[in-house]
Amino acid sequence: MSDVRQTFRKLHAEGLFVMPNPWDVGSARLLESMGFPALATTSAGHAATLGRLDQHVTREELLVHAAAIATSVDVPVNVDAERCFADDPEGVAETVRLLGRTGVAGCSIEDYDPNSRRIDPIEVATERVAAAAEAAREEGLVLTARAENHFYGLGDLDDTIARLRAYREAGADVLYAPRLVDLDGIVRLVREVDGPVNVLARAEGPSIPELASVGVRRVSTGGALALAAYGALMRAARELLDSGTSTYMSGAVPADDLERAFS
Repeated sequence: MSDVRQTFRKLHAEGLFVMPNPWDVGSARLLESMGFPALATTSAGHAATLGRLDQHVTREELLVHAAAIATSVDVPVNVDAERCFADDPEGVAETVRLLGRTGVAGCSIEDYDPNSRRIDPIEVATERVAAAAEAAREEGLVLTARAENHFYGLGDLDDTIARLRAYREAGADVLYAPRLVDLDGIVRLVREVDGPVNVLARAEGPSIPELASVGVRRVSTGGALALAAYGALMRAARELLDSGTSTYMSGAVPADDLERAFS
């Protein structure tokens, strides 16, 4: 197992670490320069760089993107691999093995099928997680299993916990229920899934110190940083169109920060 993969695995052993989600090489290197111990790709942010909506990127495009991010930084990189671009367990395992060759330290698999717009039955999802977990072990990757109920407003906390417990038993290293923001629900999740829990940072959710106090191991940002950056771009462009001024430059990245990150 490579040093970066060992480092990533050790980060989940105790305490809480923040793993922001860059959307390209430049944002990855800036975040690394700020001191974050690990990074993760974002499917929504990656798709936006290609002028597309989330879930409209091919597996080959993801592999190229993952390799570009992983080789541009020295910290571990986790990959948002969506549904692993396969309808069967064999295809899931193949995707994980291909990701292992890009130099990343981990990847995720989710249980939402965008084609049917439904959450996979738990038996189907668990079989897919098991295939991903076996391939991840072969590659030395940390596997995160995602229960998407709360992201899509489907199901309930009982179902989410049952799913994540099943995914843990199937071999997942980290459990994740994106957009679960109720602190009591997060506390229950941490207590009942018997494994490291990732929480998505949200404006309406608990703070990072609160999450650390209840035993959350990892906090990620999903597509939020990419959306914030695109929002800043649109506000700056709107100022140019509407008033013809350029006060937006007051929020620009200092040249020294770019030099430190990119040199």
